This record gives sequence, structure tokens and C-alpha cells, in this order.
Amino acid sequence: MPARPILVWFRRDLRRSDHAALTAACEAGGPVIPVFICDETVEDMGAAPKWRLGLSVDRLDRDLRAAGSRLILRRGPALDVLRALVAETGAGAVHWTRTYDPQAIARDTDVKAGLKDDGTEARSFPGHVLFEPWTVETKQGGFYKVYSPFWKAVKSRDVAGLLPAPSMPAPESWPDSDRLEDWQLGAAMRRGAGVVGDFVTVGEAAAQDRLDGFIEDRIAGYSEGRDLPAEDRTSRLSENLAWGEISPARLWHAGMRAREDDSGRGPETFLKEVVWRDFAYHLAYHTPRITTDNWREEWEAFPWKTDERLKEIRAWKRARTGIPFVDAALREMYVTGHMHNRARMIVASYLTKHLMFHWKVGMDWFADCLIDWDPASNAMGWQWTAGSGPDAAPYFRVFNPITQREKFDPRRVYVDRWIAEGRARPDRLALRYFEAVPESWGLSPEDAYPDPVVTAEDGRRAALEAYEGRSF
Repeated sequence: MPARPILVWFRRDLRRSDHAALTAACEAGGPVIPVFICDETVEDMGAAPKWRLGLSVDRLDRDLRAAGSRLILRRGPALDVLRALVAETGAGAVHWTRTYDPQAIARDTDVKAGLKDDGTEARSFPGHVLFEPWTVETKQGGFYKVYSPFWKAVKSRDVAGLLPAPSMPAPESWPDSDRLEDWQLGAAMRRGAGVVGDFVTVGEAAAQDRLDGFIEDRIAGYSEGRDLPAEDRTSRLSENLAWGEISPARLWHAGMRAREDDSGRGPETFLKEVVWRDFAYHLAYHTPRITTDNWREEWEAFPWKTDERLKEIRAWKRARTGIPFVDAALREMYVTGHMHNRARMIVASYLTKHLMFHWKVGMDWFADCLIDWDPASNAMGWQWTAGSGPDAAPYFRVFNPITQREKFDPRRVYVDRWIAEGRARPDRLALRYFEAVPESWGLSPEDAYPDPVVTAEDGRRAALEAYEGRSF
């Protein structure tokens, strides 16, 4: 008898190559039906990531059609949708790639149990991270809470080889599919989509080209150049990693090859950044509270501000704090959907330490605005800067946004690129900020640039006073 179809449930793994779940399904001998579900994990996304996800889903469908397949789209709770598709297609199994944030784990646990109760095989596969979270343990048998020993524990481990895109055996007939445009995944972006759309790099082929270009042209100087926001020195692959258009294993193997050819620090620094993402998921798996609460419980009593009606947070969100480095970074995010990593630290430090707002306010704002939003990396990054997370920056480290600009943007190239007010001939990118943000903000490049809502000196002093006498 012919083998029964297998449903391959795509999530944050929107690619064909180096996809263990897809490869196993294609090798089973029966038809393969790729599926994407607009479930609660998608519905809950912020404006920019949901819009960017839609672009990736559309690109994957095009790639699958070119290979003689297609992507079936359905909306609703994942288990309900999969059960309906099993009934419609006669599928005997469902495959997917594991993810490790708390919301995904809860959903996948229910899905696997429900399918097995129905007699449908449910198999999950690796591929979202380099090292499965439960496979990396300290000598005492626990999980790692500090990055440096985590890196030392995994840096010499073997990473599985890359899988080619498999041949796609199609069913005799396809189940019905929703139309992607009916989902309106980009509705909340409003006019911002027309601006940010000029800066996205979508799909598996484009991601691989981006990696190749980085390895060839920039990885050698990555260690020194990655902190310079005005220069094109980073890979920008976080956008593609976020949606699984490229696998972390492909980045790892490319970085390892570059390290063999280059005795400098660039390739290893790049590899450490890939593993830093793994560390974020390691922590999200072992301590899921990192995505919602202070990882260090002693921070629960800290007097964070949370009232988003206050003028300070409104100024921060609108990139009008009066601190040029902070405002430039936020404007980069509104125009491109991305923010340079050094700038992210400064923006987060200013919010949590100078303005004394809860890191969750910033984390949620980034989750609405970033096209490379990642639940584990976003949470760990904010808690690292705030001081409340594992392996965090010391609570008394308060980044000075003035001296940081002088060190990493000494000629003000980055600041001038993104700030228009007060300049006779502002950069075109600086003007695009006013095209991207909500009209209701009432902003114009003709406005005067604001005075600081909190100066670097006053903010640092207030932060240290708040920390004084506390046990951190």
C-alpha cells in the first residue's frame, strides 16, 4: 500500500534546506503537505514581526511552488487545524521543528498529546538552535546561568552537517488553503510598511546570499567593527534567523570555515554571537520566567516605573528624548525595522536606568517594532541591560549615552544619518522617520530638536541612588 501523507508544520523554520523535519517527511516515501498555521502565537505578535512573518510565509510558498509543492495556509488553534487536515488528507504523521519559548512549548505539548491520542504520529525535530537545551549541562548536572562557561562547554562540539533541499513528493490533490492576504498580517503596520519594506531581505536564497557576502567581505573585521553603528560591519542575519530562513547551523559552519582561513578574532567573535542566541533559548527553556518576569527574584521589589502615560516614556517611544544616540537608534528601528546591537544596549540602558522604567515596557515595545524580534533573545537582552537577568550587566553599570556616542560614533555619522531636526540639509534616511511613524504623533522635521528629558548625568545619579542599599 502507498505510504500515507505527512504534514510538515512550518513555524519559525521557513526554509527548504537544512530542515530535518521536512527531509525526514520527504524520505518516508509518501506525499508531503507543507502547512503554516496562523495560531495564537502568530495572532499575539506585534505589528512589525507579524508583517515581516507574512513576507516570509509568502516567499516560502513561492519557493515550494517552484519545487512542485505549495504551502497550505489555515487559521485557528494549531491542534484543531492539524486534526482537520489529518481528516481531510488521510495523513499518518505530522512533523515540525522544535522551538523553546514558553508559549511554543505549551502549544506543542498539547498538540503532540492530542495527535497521539488520535493515533496520528507526531514527531518534532531539532534545527532551531545549535544545541538542544537539555544536552548542555554543567559538571554538577544543572543548566548554565552564565554565558562564558556555556560557550566553553559547546565551542568544540560537533554540529550536524547541512541538509540539502529535498525533492518534494506532492499529493494527488491538495487540501483547501486560506489566502494569505485575507489574514491581513501587516494591517497594524499602516503606513510604516511602505517605509520598512525598502529595507527587508526576505527568504532563504536572500539569506544565504547575505551570509556569503558577510563571510567574504566583513567577517575578518567583525570583532572590531561590530560596535560601530554607522558602518556596515555586521551580518544583519538576525532578521533571517528570526524566521528560520536560514539555520544557525549554516552560520556555524560558515563561521568555522572562516576561522580556518583567518587567524584573527572576527570569525570566533561571530561564532560567539551565534551561540549567544543559543544561550538565550537555553535559559528560556530551563527558566521560562525570563520572558515575563525578573529572572533575579531580588529585583521584584525594585521601584520600576510602569505608567506609560508619563512624558518620559512618550518621549522615548517617539525618539524625542533629546539624547541623540538614543533617538538615532530608535529612528533606525522605525525606518528599517532593525537596530544596531550597540545601539540597542544604549537605548535599553537609558530607558531602564536613566528613566527608571521597567525593562518589560521596552521589551514589549521592541516586540512591536522589530522585524528580527525573537522571544528569547529580546527578553534576555533587555534583562541583561537592566541588570535583572542571568549573566547580566552589573546593576551599577549605567551606560553614558554621550560618551558611548563619542566612542562609537565619534564623527556623528550615525546620529546625523537619523536625526533631521536642526539640520539645513538632513539625510534622506532621517526624513523617512517622519514618513514611518504614526501621523497622530504630529511630528515634523521642522520641529526643534528637544532638550533631554533626563540628562546623562542626572539619570546616572538617580539610578545609583535607587540602587543604593539594595541586595543585588
